[in-house]
Amino acid sequence: MALEPDDEALAAALLARQRRALAKAITLVESSRPDHRLRAQSLLDRLLPHTGKALRIGISGVPGVGKSTFIEAFGMYLLAQGLRLAVLAVDPSSPLTGGSILGDKTHMERLSQQENAYIRPSPARGALGGVGHQSREAMLVCEAGGFDIIIVETVGVGQSETAVASMCDVFLLLQLPNAGDELQGIKKGILELADIVVYNKADLDPRATAVAAGQMKAALHMLRPASPHWQMQVLQASASTGEGIPEVWAVLQSYRDTMQQAGAFDERRKHQAEAWMWHLVEAGLQERFRSHAAVRAALPQALQQVADGHASPATLATLLLDAFRP
Repeated sequence: MALEPDDEALAAALLARQRRALAKAITLVESSRPDHRLRAQSLLDRLLPHTGKALRIGISGVPGVGKSTFIEAFGMYLLAQGLRLAVLAVDPSSPLTGGSILGDKTHMERLSQQENAYIRPSPARGALGGVGHQSREAMLVCEAGGFDIIIVETVGVGQSETAVASMCDVFLLLQLPNAGDELQGIKKGILELADIVVYNKADLDPRATAVAAGQMKAALHMLRPASPHWQMQVLQASASTGEGIPEVWAVLQSYRDTMQQAGAFDERRKHQAEAWMWHLVEAGLQERFRSHAAVRAALPQALQQVADGHASPATLATLLLDAFRP
């Protein structure tokens, strides 16, 4: 689809690095209105040649690990290196109202005031892992806006960190040194997605942090690495003092260089783009299925029969799928 004149002007302003245009473009791609979705798709096609140059970093961790504080300290360090940073901070949404607090800007007050930083709180809206199509498409918009580093901060409640790993170049997991055993149930699956593990708040208990990091390094042989070209690195840092932040950036650069030299960096992005296309196909099919006139007519009776136990879910699913056929 050809861009409307207003959207063509929006694309030009975004490529000229105008912050207002950036905010308007992300608002458009986050909209769920059908007409806005069509406009957003056309806008993204227009911007696509100008995307792909940023390093995409996914950051997750359990609540209380200090994600926002770490991102602010890390972001301030990146700005000091002359880089431009965009942070897509995903807030948990209420399952009842769909609303979000969107408080990450207050958690990153210093960073939000910097000219070369942009923080965009975004509601999770029930997306698994806290990352939906809004985050992925907003990331492309930020790249077109000339940002060098894109950070996606997930909700971090152990839902499915596969979501952030499937859209970023590198996945960084923040850990607490004194977390105890209550996280063991979710830890292994998330750790196998992680490229870098950082024990945050190291200044509070240096000894405990060193012990926890040492135990993690010793246990690496039990984990399958996310990539055959990279051995997961375990680091210690303190967002409040800045200790360890330069080392985190050095390891991230090492990761990018290693993966690029192995040809795995671009290959990973190709697989991510293909997987995302199929995800959108599946989501679109489900949406069309639910809105199909014959399906909507048959659905109330089918749901009642399932609830009453008069027919099996498999039988009724087949009935609805048959109704969906042209």
